[in-house]
Amino acid sequence: METIIVQLPGPSRPGEDGVGEPELLHMGPGDVADFGRGTPGSRTVPIVLPDPGISRRAGRLEAAEDYWRLSNYSRDIAYVVENLEGAGEYLTVAPGRIGAPVPFEFSRVVLPALGGSADFKVFAPQHAYLDEQSSPGAGEPTVHPYALDATAKYFLVLVALCEPRLRDPSDSVLPGAGDIAERLRPLESCRGLNRSTVNHHIDYLAFAKLRLDLGDDGNSRTGVKRARLVALALRFGLVREEHLALLPPRRRPVPQESGA
Repeated sequence: METIIVQLPGPSRPGEDGVGEPELLHMGPGDVADFGRGTPGSRTVPIVLPDPGISRRAGRLEAAEDYWRLSNYSRDIAYVVENLEGAGEYLTVAPGRIGAPVPFEFSRVVLPALGGSADFKVFAPQHAYLDEQSSPGAGEPTVHPYALDATAKYFLVLVALCEPRLRDPSDSVLPGAGDIAERLRPLESCRGLNRSTVNHHIDYLAFAKLRLDLGDDGNSRTGVKRARLVALALRFGLVREEHLALLPPRRRPVPQESGA
């Protein structure tokens, strides 16, 4: 089981459909990865931040169960961890702090640099949530097997993907990434959504959150992923009719006036 996924800084590599895909570092419980400028002529750090204002070994990430820890090796500079889903929420890791726990599922680690700042993203897809049927004091709590956060942007993408089937179970046409971006863009939190970011959320849902087994061709066929996501979400009630209220109101077609 992977605890965190690090989106490495640097240019994206071309994907199967020509859209750039970021390079990812997958880490399981107990794995560690240093970050910084690296040392020339020797083994570099796993997370390279190529700015002369950043230490060669600036800090370390440690994956721990369903969250992660950040160590700051600087003696005089604090690092910031932003909550990408938290409307400006962030935490500060003080100089010299070792193993600071990070509670966010979607994070950006920001370091001051000569070029302004350097950053990389960290995703923690295994956050556990208490099952709605669990009762306090009744032994070990029941943890939901699919840890979905209904306030997260990826959940909005999943609801928009399932919307046609929820409204009409006989509808076999699923919205594409561009359709989903257009559907969600009226929401304040989704103004920056585009086809690429929607595809990223779909990949995150398929591989990290719902752990789909797509076989040999699943990575390159977005249609397979979308169909399997909808089937699983509806089959197990992960997305239900009441979730449609999270979406913006549907636009009604304007009737065309006929000429005299």
